[in-house]
Amino acid sequence: MLTVNMHDAKTNLSKLIAGALQGQPFIIAKAGKPLVKVEALDEGAVPVVKDRGLGSLEGKWAVPDDIKTPFADEINEMFYGKP
Repeated sequence: MLTVNMHDAKTNLSKLIAGALQGQPFIIAKAGKPLVKVEALDEGAVPVVKDRGLGSLEGKWAVPDDIKTPFADEINEMFYGKP
């Protein structure tokens, strides 16, 4: 198994993770002492958000109609210079 020191791991993290995703786990060491093992998770272990496009949160929550009411004076003063 590949062992890399902390500095090399930071420098090449993207490449190392790509390798781990292809079944090549690695160990990160500091001063020659192994600290952590990095390996890919099972595909189902982490939920994947497939749709992050515009409107993907529609129906999940609603903005109240009176959202500006508590701050109306502050907002008007910031933008228009008057309450």
